[in-house]
Amino acid sequence: MGIAKRALAIKPSPTLAMAARAKAMKAQGIDVVDFGVGEPDFDTPQHIKDAAKKAIDNGFTKYTPSSGTDELREAVVRKFKTDNGLEYDKTQVLISCGAKQSLYNIAEALFDPGDEIIIPAPYWVSYPDQVVLNDAKPVIVETTEAEKFTLSARKLESAVTKKTKAIILNSPSNPTGLAYDKKTLEEIAAVAMRHKLYVISDEIYEKLIYDGFTHTSIASLGKEIKDLTIVVNGVSKSHAMTGWRIGFAAGPKDVITAMANIQSQSTSNPASISQKAALEALTGSQDFLKVMNAEFDKRRKYMVERLNSIPGVSCLMPVGAFYAFPRVSAHFGTRSAGGNVIKNSSDFANVLLDEARVALVSGDSFGADAHIRLSYATSMENVRKGLDRIEGMVKALK
Repeated sequence: MGIAKRALAIKPSPTLAMAARAKAMKAQGIDVVDFGVGEPDFDTPQHIKDAAKKAIDNGFTKYTPSSGTDELREAVVRKFKTDNGLEYDKTQVLISCGAKQSLYNIAEALFDPGDEIIIPAPYWVSYPDQVVLNDAKPVIVETTEAEKFTLSARKLESAVTKKTKAIILNSPSNPTGLAYDKKTLEEIAAVAMRHKLYVISDEIYEKLIYDGFTHTSIASLGKEIKDLTIVVNGVSKSHAMTGWRIGFAAGPKDVITAMANIQSQSTSNPASISQKAALEALTGSQDFLKVMNAEFDKRRKYMVERLNSIPGVSCLMPVGAFYAFPRVSAHFGTRSAGGNVIKNSSDFANVLLDEARVALVSGDSFGADAHIRLSYATSMENVRKGLDRIEGMVKALK
């Protein structure tokens, strides 16, 4: 008797683990600058909170259909048409308890033992574990800074085998903040169509883009690729609603139906009140987005410029999300002022927290050990203070 092997193969989320450690230090009165958090530091807009309060006052506190309310699914249909040029009906949309559950529902609905799932690295930490939890095999394909951390059609083609079932794309990306342009997506789509691969397209950071970059959903490139693609999105990042736990997915009806059946036997419906809030997020004023993006943009530019000024650190300029992903491997093999030897990105992150009181996430968590991830979803004051501490620590390395 014992714990299932699949459960033993999974590690706790490193991003949440670092956040918990930083929070514990703060509770002890230690001044920690936290660059580890993957959520906006803005409050949920007032009109969205008002919609939730109204739902409570009106008694909208019972079960809803397990796939989500009709009005919210119809709002998602309109969102996809308006924002992405994608035509769905509500039977092709599933509302879930966050985009993470949407992704997990997809994994349960599609993956069988022995299936291979191609995941470009750097990747969001949960992708490989969700594959493993569903008895499939993650096939990690490394990308490079020269490629702007995006998967090329050539590398995708070389990774495909007879067992390949799907590919997971994330654009804009967590952890790199980089994104796929239309031409690259067209080339990837050609490979996916040739081999009849499902494409799981995580577009949760779609609204957080800079420098005039245009977000393209791979599903919008034609009927054939659309029929192979499940698009995942939500309101968590775009509307500062991480705690409300509302995500959604759209795709082929048979896949969405299977996902809905799975959800009906796991969580059932997402919270009724959160669904009313999400409805307002999608249909109400979007002015908040301009304000939040403008502030993120200022922090982004400042952070990347500062990082690139630190000896031995280099960082590409992100075009989306709220992360910077600098390379710090030039400092591997050095010793900190506290006497700690830095052998890898995990050591680098731990020394920063222990000696400089800066929390961030090591790159090995994302399949890229030469790097670290910093979130600029914190105040400019914290960004400046944290970067001063990082620079001080790096200059003290021996």
